[in-house]
Amino acid sequence: MARKLLVLLGCVVVVVVAVLVVRGSETLTGSRGEFCSAEVDGDLVEVDLAQARYASLIAATAVKRGMPARATTIGIATAYQESKIRNLDYGDRDSLGLFQQRPSQDWGTPAQVQDPRYAVDKFLQTLEQVDGYATMEVTEAAQAVQRSAYGDAYAEHEPYARVLASALSGNSPAAFTCQVDPPAEGDQEIVSSGLTVTADQVRADVQASFGAVPSGGYAPGGVDSGHSPGSAHYDGRAIDFFFKPVSDSSLTNGWALAQYLVANAPRLKVQTVIFDDRIWTAQRSSSGWREYDPPARAGASEILRHRDHVHVDVA
Repeated sequence: MARKLLVLLGCVVVVVVAVLVVRGSETLTGSRGEFCSAEVDGDLVEVDLAQARYASLIAATAVKRGMPARATTIGIATAYQESKIRNLDYGDRDSLGLFQQRPSQDWGTPAQVQDPRYAVDKFLQTLEQVDGYATMEVTEAAQAVQRSAYGDAYAEHEPYARVLASALSGNSPAAFTCQVDPPAEGDQEIVSSGLTVTADQVRADVQASFGAVPSGGYAPGGVDSGHSPGSAHYDGRAIDFFFKPVSDSSLTNGWALAQYLVANAPRLKVQTVIFDDRIWTAQRSSSGWREYDPPARAGASEILRHRDHVHVDVA
């Protein structure tokens, strides 16, 4: 199968043989060319760190609301058409934010529509009210929400939105990765949860994005057993998010979270993510997801192989 590359950095489309490249004046974010990518069925999509953050938030919010991956596809395609998946503080007339929502049309206050969590949730809430949206053409569903003057424009963004949605919703495991610089040391102060400030911020971020995901591997006062020697859990820098019992749906949800953490690794100072026999590290991020060798110690296989929980540790 020919491999197609889609780089979501602008609005000019250049087709060369089997390569589709979308480029503009914007460049990849980061000091050494940091970027993220998703590859599904031979289609490769590259996005910068800001686009990865907001695309992963769309996917996480859809998961939280119990909506299908199709909702994520529609959301990402819409956000790309409206803002190139960026949280804009300007737009046509009073349009603002990821979806260029207009306060004058009851989308919320200017501050609200520029809050990515609010904007994404408001878009998906409105999409959810569109009867049959999951079986509609992307452009039809998007237009039912946005009522844009350019309603046909959403369709052209469906191919790469579908790739990102499949990966970030967890339907394509280990398909989304980021090449990033290793994070600087986080705030090592221990808070009441027993986590460092930086780790506790990850816990709060996941709860805000996905809802009440069961978590552990930490406790007030810290933990001193139950993990491998030298584990970041003993320093309060690690969290386990549980997806039990292991099933097709639990693995899908686990991969949605695991790939969300990678998409937001620079912002959250993530060093390591482990799930379902795979490991991603910021230190070796150019290698993407690698096979994980479980520790040689007694314990249930599904725990040691991280099939029932997503492990994340921070700097």
